[in-house]
Amino acid sequence: MKKIASSLLLAMIILLAPHAQASSWPARSIKLIVPFAAGGSADTLGRIFAQALSDELGKQVFVENRGGAGGVTASAQVARGEPDGYTLLVSGVASHAIAPALNGNTGYDPVHDFTHIAYMGGPPIVWVVNPSLGARTLSEILAILRSSPTPVDYGSPGTGTQGHLVAAYLARKLDLPMQPVPYKGAGPAMLDIVAGHIKMGFMTWTTALGQIRAGAVIPIAITADQRLPDFPDLPTFEELGYPDLIATTWFSISGPPGISADIVDRLNKACVKALDNPDVGRILAQEGILATPMSADAFGKFVAAEVARWAPIVTLSGAKAE
Repeated sequence: MKKIASSLLLAMIILLAPHAQASSWPARSIKLIVPFAAGGSADTLGRIFAQALSDELGKQVFVENRGGAGGVTASAQVARGEPDGYTLLVSGVASHAIAPALNGNTGYDPVHDFTHIAYMGGPPIVWVVNPSLGARTLSEILAILRSSPTPVDYGSPGTGTQGHLVAAYLARKLDLPMQPVPYKGAGPAMLDIVAGHIKMGFMTWTTALGQIRAGAVIPIAITADQRLPDFPDLPTFEELGYPDLIATTWFSISGPPGISADIVDRLNKACVKALDNPDVGRILAQEGILATPMSADAFGKFVAAEVARWAPIVTLSGAKAE
């Protein structure tokens, strides 16, 4: 009888352990890993939400930047971490939808090897041109490209980035003579477009916004699902006849597989609450970041859909991992 009672007690302890852990969480600070260098959209969003989560949870959420391999290195490390809710990841379209299609050896399954917690948002992609090119509309730029005797260079933030894939997809689909010039980040590419060293590029809205406002580059079309309120004359690719090109360079919060549902729920609600904060909304608008609140379940389904959607686009683009 004593052995049976001991076994039952042990079984109850095992069953109740996750609930006890969740009820006492967080008991210490939480690490939010940004798998890119400081200064980009992932870092910006990570720090905004780290502060919002710190305020909501009553424990510090601090950001740690771990760049490498387009977000793959740190993502693989988190996928193998403890599911205790104390190590989280800024996941996103680059590391969880594009990289697995571009490189079959990421070391993780983007859907099943993570607990997907909350959607943060991200900027769309915009096609920009130097004013000297003489084009202000899609039809004008297509006419210029098709009349060019040689391929026209375009800048992208790097091989396999969303900016590169949108451009490569259009080039393949419309048989356009366009040649990528990959940069190590969007900033250097924008500088060369403004200087006229290359005449056009495909950049995140966040990167291009300042130069667009200054008139240094002209926006042709954007991958948002609707026109932006501050730029009502800028058409979307969808309305121009390319519904496949609704895309944002989205970022999110994920963690190792197996995090308690109670912890996930608390994190998700804290992130959704942050999106309702006027100060957060103002910062996101300034950065050109579009955000839509999602439940954890809805976000998990969104990730799976994005993985399925970007795989054929990567294939069509002809992009290869560097």
